Amino acid sequence: MKRKRRTEILINGSRNLAAQLAEEILERYDVKTIEEPNQGLVMVKVRETAQKSLFYLGEVLVTECKVQINGSIGLGVLHSHDRKLAYHLAVIDAAYEAGLKETADWTDRLIQEEAAYQKQRLAEQSGVLKTKVSFETMDEE
Repeated sequence: MKRKRRTEILINGSRNLAAQLAEEILERYDVKTIEEPNQGLVMVKVRETAQKSLFYLGEVLVTECKVQINGSIGLGVLHSHDRKLAYHLAVIDAAYEAGLKETADWTDRLIQEEAAYQKQRLAEQSGVLKTKVSFETMDEE
C-alpha cells in the first residue's frame, strides 16, 4: 500500500487504529524521536486548470513529527493540532520504511478501516443530499 493512501486512511479513519499500530512497534522496537510533534506552516500548491500553471494558494497550519527506527526515518504530518496522531503516523511510516515484519499484517486492517470510513462518508453525503433543493428552469416559448 502506498504511503499517501495509508496516511489518508489513518487520518480520516479511527484514531484507535493508528494508536494500535504504533503501539505494536513501540512495544518491540527502540523508537528514536528526531523531531518532537510541533506545529509548522506549509505552502499549499495548486494547479490552475485553464493555463495549467502552478501557484501557491496560501499556508496551512500542520502538526509534524519525525522518528527513526533501525536507521529508517518516518514522518507524520497532518493539518490539525493532534500531536499524538502525528507521532503515531511517524512511527507507522518509519515501520514501513524499515520493512518491519509487523507491517505485513497491517494492510488488511487498513483496508477494513478504509471501507468503514467510506461507508460512513457515504451515509453523511446521502443525508446532505436529502436536503438538496432542485431548481427547475422554465423554457421560454
